[in-house]
Amino acid sequence: MSLLSILASGALCASPSVHDGDSIRCGGERIRIANIDAPELPGSPKCGDGRRAYAWCDYAAGYRARDAMQAFLARGPVMIERMGADQYGRTLALVTVNGEEAGRYLVKLGLARRWR
Repeated sequence: MSLLSILASGALCASPSVHDGDSIRCGGERIRIANIDAPELPGSPKCGDGRRAYAWCDYAAGYRARDAMQAFLARGPVMIERMGADQYGRTLALVTVNGEEAGRYLVKLGLARRWR
């Protein structure tokens, strides 16, 4: 997807805040970064119940992913392209800064995996 099409269909997130490596907030909107899975942070219910086999419960990597997402979003204007909602009611979106996708950036650093 080109930067022009993202800008045409996306929305500016003026003051994003990072929850973890694959989810942010834009104002009161909870946003799940599309197409990636990042390591969980301590306290994640996924790491304490039957989903542990499917969760990435490396907490040190979770902190690194969160911090990398924070640094990435600080690089410039944050654009979100909404794609729907996930099973938890969060907005599922592509998030870009200066035309670069947040998810691809974290995957490139080894701090997230592609989600299928």
